[in-house]
Amino acid sequence: MKHKSLTLTGYGAITAAAFGTLLLSLSGCFTERRNEGAQLYATHCSSCHGDQGQGLKRLIPPVAAADYVAQHRAELPCLIRKGLKGPLVVNGIDYNQVMPGHEDLTDSQIANLLNFVQQSWGNKNQPYTIREASELLGHCNGSDGQ
Repeated sequence: MKHKSLTLTGYGAITAAAFGTLLLSLSGCFTERRNEGAQLYATHCSSCHGDQGQGLKRLIPPVAAADYVAQHRAELPCLIRKGLKGPLVVNGIDYNQVMPGHEDLTDSQIANLLNFVQQSWGNKNQPYTIREASELLGHCNGSDGQ
């Protein structure tokens, strides 16, 4: 019994090469998007909450291994967008500082930022979809639909 070998010639070879190029270019897009949350955290959050989410003693709460992050999921998108003024308790410690809002971030950027926090430094929480973040932002009139 003879086995036929499969070779790509002509149109098939061009199509395979184009498909491979497309996959390589798309992986670059996804890589950048995947890292967006870490970049947004570094830009907008790390100066207060720390490079490793550790917070600042009893002044600024941690986001690393923070019970607040797990227990207040529905509130976090609005907290990012609108900020916070007033007391809160994180890991049993009282905090009462002003956190500025980030009106300049899109809904999808807020979702990516929160997903970075949700999966970093001991946090093992469910990631947000952009749709979920937008719906939750609607509760504080903070959704931009992007």
